[in-house]
Amino acid sequence: MLMSIALILLAGMCAGQLFRKLSLPPLIGMILAGMLVGPYVLNLLDDSILAVSSQLRRIALIIILIRAGLKLNFEDLKKVGRPAVLMCFLPACFEMAGTILLAPFLLGVSLADAAVLGAVLAAVSPAVIVPHMIHIIDEGYGVEKGIPQMILAGASVDDVFVIVVFTSAVALALGNDVSFTSLLRIPVSIFTGVAAGLLIGKLFVRLVRITKMKTAYIVILMMSVAFLMNGFEDACNDMVPFASLLAIMTMGMAVRQDDIQVMKKASPVFEEMWTAAEIFLFVLVGASVALNSLKDCGIQAVLLILLVLVFRVCGVWLCLLKTDLTFREKLFCMISYLPKATVQAAIGGLPLAMGVVSGQLILTVSVAAILLTAPLGAVGIEQTYRHYLSPSCTMETGDNET
Repeated sequence: MLMSIALILLAGMCAGQLFRKLSLPPLIGMILAGMLVGPYVLNLLDDSILAVSSQLRRIALIIILIRAGLKLNFEDLKKVGRPAVLMCFLPACFEMAGTILLAPFLLGVSLADAAVLGAVLAAVSPAVIVPHMIHIIDEGYGVEKGIPQMILAGASVDDVFVIVVFTSAVALALGNDVSFTSLLRIPVSIFTGVAAGLLIGKLFVRLVRITKMKTAYIVILMMSVAFLMNGFEDACNDMVPFASLLAIMTMGMAVRQDDIQVMKKASPVFEEMWTAAEIFLFVLVGASVALNSLKDCGIQAVLLILLVLVFRVCGVWLCLLKTDLTFREKLFCMISYLPKATVQAAIGGLPLAMGVVSGQLILTVSVAAILLTAPLGAVGIEQTYRHYLSPSCTMETGDNET
């Protein structure tokens, strides 16, 4: 396993730096490096690390979500209230509707299987979006209108919504009943996640003040609490719907809100941790992409992916109606909602394993979606944010003084 860890870090770091030199997002290089060393090409990674790949990716995602929470301000989210709420589910609904409409015609699948495919495709990738939005917040672009904050919040809840819908769609495809209770899990899991995150964040700040905890212990405790919340979701989700990733980000926001000094101590450490976690996340995402399934991927699958993205961007546009955003700012939001990676890698193969008739086809399309949209979205975000978003006043002042 140690050799595999070294290979992941070295291959991911080298590929990321190479793509940075080429003025391309490093994550694309990391994903390609993972595909190269993974089981479907060179097969250089030990089976033991592949067995825990999903857990390692989840740890990396937890790190970036804590970091995101520590960057987010409740006041900034209040500025974008309604659009932020709509971004949590409306673009995904549009993409699922587009898939249900087009997939039977393009791929010859049933409506029930098209619904499963739509649920797989509809999730955006927080692993791609969150680090980009944090970088944009750090540089001060679009912050005054709350644009990166809105995208951060929407992308984090979007996955909760889509995964619950996916569960219901699979039940329909397998001939099982879908109850109102199963759909009720969506708002309940969001509510419990936000409530738990706020409460734990406030208790965390009080504990730090009482114990005068060192920075290293603050970080260890935050990570441990995040792991416990994630474990609670896995263990008790059938009894208590709970969106742990949303709770983790909300905990970071609560810490920032209650004690800015705690945030200033912890945030730089999580930034450094992300340097290594990012490599693990994207290399392992690449390694999990089942390239052998692409041999059956035809032009119809690619066409479907591109067409349903049009439905998605229409959903984003609808979310932003009656806001003060300019056309370019709205266009940036639409581009930012394109990437898919983590959720598709995690659930793309589940329909096949669960016996859905079109399971192999769903896996193939989900793999193609990762390869098409993750680079497209990442490049689009990096190439447009400086041109489409306005820098903050403090940033402009600094530039003028320079």
